Amino acid sequence: MRFVFLFLLITQLAFAQQDNVLQKLVEQHPSYFQAIFAPGSKHQAQIIYTQIDRNEQNQPKFTTYTYQIDTQLYYYPASTVKMPVAFLALEKLNQLNVINLNKNTPMRHGAVRAPQTEANTDVTAVNLLPSVGHYIKKIFVVSDNDAFNRLYEWLGQEEINEALAKKDFHSTRILHRLSVTGFDVEGNRYTNPVSFYHNNQLLYHQGQKYSFDHRTWKIHGEMKGKGYLNDKDELVNQPFDFRYKNFVALTDLHDMLTSVIFPEAVAPHQRFDLTNEDYQFLYRVMSTKPKESKYPDYSAEPDGYVKFFMYGDKKDASIPSSVRIFNKVGWAYGFLTDVAYVVDFERNIEFMLSATISVNQNEIYNDGQYEYEQIGMPFFGNLGRVIYNHETTRPRTRTPDLSKFKIAVYD
Repeated sequence: MRFVFLFLLITQLAFAQQDNVLQKLVEQHPSYFQAIFAPGSKHQAQIIYTQIDRNEQNQPKFTTYTYQIDTQLYYYPASTVKMPVAFLALEKLNQLNVINLNKNTPMRHGAVRAPQTEANTDVTAVNLLPSVGHYIKKIFVVSDNDAFNRLYEWLGQEEINEALAKKDFHSTRILHRLSVTGFDVEGNRYTNPVSFYHNNQLLYHQGQKYSFDHRTWKIHGEMKGKGYLNDKDELVNQPFDFRYKNFVALTDLHDMLTSVIFPEAVAPHQRFDLTNEDYQFLYRVMSTKPKESKYPDYSAEPDGYVKFFMYGDKKDASIPSSVRIFNKVGWAYGFLTDVAYVVDFERNIEFMLSATISVNQNEIYNDGQYEYEQIGMPFFGNLGRVIYNHETTRPRTRTPDLSKFKIAVYD
């Protein structure tokens, strides 16, 4: 159980479950949510909603509501694991404190053992060179898997999990790369050698690492479904084993995002070691819409491609310029998750919203038969709009100053 730190009267986090506004909003819209949360439903949906109010100094006060939260129930977090790894990659740069080593410093990955691969160039970068910053941009703008893998290979599973545990994110385990074949449990413990260069001269080198996280996690429901397709596309009539897969409790994801959006409102040990420039960079890339990116060029993707709340089910919709969504989504194995901070500068509203859902009606994994579009995206779209509409009518004693989040988008 995480103890939320209260200091200098900056913020107050209240769990107002006795008068659960979130539950009331869900129950007021049965056409959207009744089937998803019905007794016996296999959707395993969870929601966290945080209202934000400001005092005279514009300091935030949080009131958080949860619905069907189970921090120990397994769900597959998919690409949401990229968010804390991106934060930790910037933190590591700062803690190394090497002159000229920063998020824009060109980096190269070597390969020591199969199936590791090298990475010396990046054709999507303006200078054709990989860097921590460019990988992070790709992670947030379109959820690029290779970008995550390269940062995972620089950090390693033990370093990742230990750093997050020190920040009280104890319901998190990140153990493997994403969407690459050939890496088994042991292979994911080995990470590539990584080198950074300044003016074509070696600046910093980290050799291949082997890391093994010995901790155990209290998680239930890791054997899921009725069957799965194996590597030969053969149906195996046994539950699918998630025991060695990544996991991040939705509460951890929500709090990780809070610690970056509102670092002043969390305990010092829960903050990531980031500079003001890092925060501005993260706010920019986390809220960038695909069409706003030139390097890489993602203009073919719709605004809602990685913005599930409000827009994920409306492929042709444009997100208004007054609305910015700072978030990270994930979808795989029939699980969809979004963790977001939403602002509307015209209407002066802000809120945080996180949710996850499983959409795998046949309970077979790896068959590609998931109800993402039929059930998942409408769930997120409707939930986002319900909360947004509630926020537009919710009384506030003070108008928030949101100028901190008006970030110019540029390449």
